[in-house]
Amino acid sequence: MSTVLLDSTIVRSSDQVSTDLGGEVVILGLQSQEYFGLEDVGVRIWEIIQEPKTVKEILDTLLNDYDVEPKRCESDLLAVLQEMTDEGLIEIKNETTR
Repeated sequence: MSTVLLDSTIVRSSDQVSTDLGGEVVILGLQSQEYFGLEDVGVRIWEIIQEPKTVKEILDTLLNDYDVEPKRCESDLLAVLQEMTDEGLIEIKNETTR
């Protein structure tokens, strides 16, 4: 399993389909054949990653959109993205920068 880092690039997996149901997003994992629901901030994250984004870019957008403490936002975001990765809904590309 890959670990989500701040410099990771997040890409929606090709092994999922999703739809917006009036403010909620429902995602079907094609490999697991399980449905996942996103609400509120989860929906916003899903919107942001329509195109590949780094975790830092996602974090910056959320901090701009919501009144939240930065460390809490970062921690919660990393947890959500890791869960999405573990479920096969997104893929992460870890870049090594020196």
